[in-house]
Amino acid sequence: MKKIEAIVKPFKMDDVRESLSEIGVSGMTVTEVKGFGRQKGHTELYRGAEYQVDFLPKVKLEIVLPEDQVDRAVEVISAAAHTGKIGDGKIFVTTVERVIRIRTGEENEDAV
Repeated sequence: MKKIEAIVKPFKMDDVRESLSEIGVSGMTVTEVKGFGRQKGHTELYRGAEYQVDFLPKVKLEIVLPEDQVDRAVEVISAAAHTGKIGDGKIFVTTVERVIRIRTGEENEDAV
């Protein structure tokens, strides 16, 4: 099993969720996060004063899938989150050693 963590622009999250749903991904965890990479921050104006915003709002989604579904899910996330502009985000894929469903005690792929 693999865990996919994707950091995307907030306004692209609905497109990503719908695209994943179309390929049969039924569950995910979504968190509002802040951060920066090459995009850096930007300057905003508030009550006439200029200030630097260093951390930009993003959305992080986490999905655990069997290995045979990972490549397709990564393709779908990448296509749905793409704008072609800086700050589109990143996708991380890591190995998951073990999953346990607390309610039933099911493990690994049965628990996903």
